[in-house]
Amino acid sequence: MKFKLDENLGFTIVEVLKEHNYDVSTIYEQKLNSAPDKKVIDICHEEGRCLITLDLDFANPFIYPPENYSGIVVLRVSRKIKLEELIQATKTFIEAIKTNKIIGNLWIVSSERIRIYQRN
Repeated sequence: MKFKLDENLGFTIVEVLKEHNYDVSTIYEQKLNSAPDKKVIDICHEEGRCLITLDLDFANPFIYPPENYSGIVVLRVSRKIKLEELIQATKTFIEAIKTNKIIGNLWIVSSERIRIYQRN
């Protein structure tokens, strides 16, 4: 599984994913900081990468229909982001990805649970 981390996530999350042998690249590494959301998601699509972000705009399935992408993961943490909470949400995601399909889906992930968007 290949992931792209949005610019709002730090290198600690990259390391957590790499510890589990995932292929991870970042918006920062590609010098796409401040790129429009559409460009970010299009690059993820072109590269076959699942986007992991804190940006709630990507949680709107009417703007970014998840079935068109390799997966969208929106990490939901408290307004005052704590690194421990972010790491725990990432670990929750890592556990779930072992038995669930992310490609074509939108997951909203907190440290305790995952909500999966499904079209009716």
